[in-house]
Amino acid sequence: MSVKVIVGTQWGDEGKGKITDLLSRDMDMVVRYQGGNNAGHTVVIGKEVFKLHLIPSGIFFPKVVCVIGNGVVIDPGVLLEEIGSLKTKGLAVDNLRISSQAHVIMPYHKDLDGAQEKKAEAGRIGTTCRGIGPCYVDKYSRYGIRICDLYHEDVLKAKLAWNIEEKTFIINNYYKAQVSYDLNTMLNEYINYGRAIKQYVVEESSALVNDAIRQKKRILMEGAQGTMLDVDHGTYPFVTSSNPVSGGACVGGGVPPKAIDEVLGVVKAYVTRVGGGPFPTEEEGKVGEQLREIGGEYGATTGRPRRCGWFDGVVMKHAAKVNGLTGLAVTKLDVLDKFEKLKICVAYDQNGGQISDFPTDL
Repeated sequence: MSVKVIVGTQWGDEGKGKITDLLSRDMDMVVRYQGGNNAGHTVVIGKEVFKLHLIPSGIFFPKVVCVIGNGVVIDPGVLLEEIGSLKTKGLAVDNLRISSQAHVIMPYHKDLDGAQEKKAEAGRIGTTCRGIGPCYVDKYSRYGIRICDLYHEDVLKAKLAWNIEEKTFIINNYYKAQVSYDLNTMLNEYINYGRAIKQYVVEESSALVNDAIRQKKRILMEGAQGTMLDVDHGTYPFVTSSNPVSGGACVGGGVPPKAIDEVLGVVKAYVTRVGGGPFPTEEEGKVGEQLREIGGEYGATTGRPRRCGWFDGVVMKHAAKVNGLTGLAVTKLDVLDKFEKLKICVAYDQNGGQISDFPTDL
């Protein structure tokens, strides 16, 4: 049995994609266990640059089964674009599998996300406005639409009717944005999406993964974002809407904790984050600009410039603790070559004293 989980130990963008790609060639299966297309993995093969948002990085190896797990939220339009892009570049994508239990991002999720972010009173957190948060809200409110619903027109129509009525009322009346949705148009659009991806859909992805575990296959579990963006263990509320930590692999991939052998943390030799929220070692002046330009620190999904700062040992300690790390992969050490002096944070100042554990109350 060999199940390895790869986690980001900072605020994401640590280079998990390249590490996943490096390890995938020796794997039988790669499982993406949470998040949506609000995150991106960049993989460079020769002169080709691939930016993956939903499909696991192992897709470049035909023998590796790549699973989008039940814990992922899927925008079918984005997924089909990604599949099309890979096929254009000569990849068959026949090794992709999609959980029928994964939840579907709908147009009203994206509109609601954008409306919430614009309303200052709600507290802007710097989301990508791709509908990920509202989709997870519907999942936990039990109003969500799953991939399996795309194959039952009557069920899908009933769920859409209720959701459209509720979301239209909230967006138009509370957020004062004007939206209008046609039930039949949306129904037909998503039924067609279902047909387009049906060849990849598996009824229960956890059965697929656990069968591989029983056969002692080599399995890699990959998440999106990083530990400090975890909804429970990150800098709440400036976090994502799911659990990127290693424990999220059990829920989002459907594997038992005892099956996990290794947890590999990916850590950048400095720190970056995108969006709002606390960042204790941030450098906003010349040093931050240098790190950004030398490291090419711009979002793979949004193109937004990343905030940059020195390595934070307090964050690293927190990540090691909550993930149970068994190893580290350090990326972008060469970016620091241009700096004569480096700074490393080992504690935070607080009211005249020092703390070495990341505070839960921001």
